[in-house]
Amino acid sequence: MEKLGLRERKKQRTREALIDAAHALFCANGFEATTIDQIAESVEVSSRTFFRYFASKEDVALALADDQITAVLEAFAAQPAGLPVLTAMRTAAVEVVRTYETDSRFHSLQDVISVSPALTAARLERAAARFDEVARLIGARMGVDPAADPRPHLVASVTLCAVQPAVVAWRAAGSRAPESELTGQAFALLSAGLDYPAATGRES
Repeated sequence: MEKLGLRERKKQRTREALIDAAHALFCANGFEATTIDQIAESVEVSSRTFFRYFASKEDVALALADDQITAVLEAFAAQPAGLPVLTAMRTAAVEVVRTYETDSRFHSLQDVISVSPALTAARLERAAARFDEVARLIGARMGVDPAADPRPHLVASVTLCAVQPAVVAWRAAGSRAPESELTGQAFALLSAGLDYPAATGRES
C-alpha cells in the first residue's frame, strides 16, 4: 500500500476528528439538534473547513457507513474467483463488519441511526445509489453483462437494500448477537432461498 504524504495524513486526521466529534455530539444531543458549527468548533476548525470534507451533516453522520460499503465491495472483488456470488458477498461483508465492530464509532453510529428516521432513510438511499457499481462487480464475477442479464441487478438490490434492514429488524426484536453474526445469518438465509412453504394443516 502506498504511504500517504504529510498533507494527505493531515487531511485524514482532520476528517477522522470531524467524524469523532460529530458522533460524540450526535450521541449527546441527537442528530437533529446538533449543528455543523458545533461539530467544527469541537475540532477547532471553521465551518468552511468542515465543508471541504463533508457536504452536509448527513454526510459526516454516515461517513463510516459509506466507508463500510466501499470496504465490503473491495473485499468482495478480492474474493477467490471460483466462489459463488452470495458466498463471496457474505464472506466479504462478515469480514468487514467484524473489523468495524472493534471501532466504538461503529456502535455509536448504529445508536444514532436507530433513533433517526431521516438517517435510516438516508443510509438506504446512499446504499441504493451504488446499485449499478455493485451490479457491475456481481456481473463480472458471474461472467455476464448486467445490461443483458437481470440477475446481477437482482442480487445487488437484495444485498444493498435487504440485508441491513433485516439486521436492524432482528436487533429491534431483541437479538443481541454481534452485527457480523446477524449479517452472516441474513446471507445464509438468502442463499438457502426464500420460497418458504405455506403453513398447512393448522387448526382454525
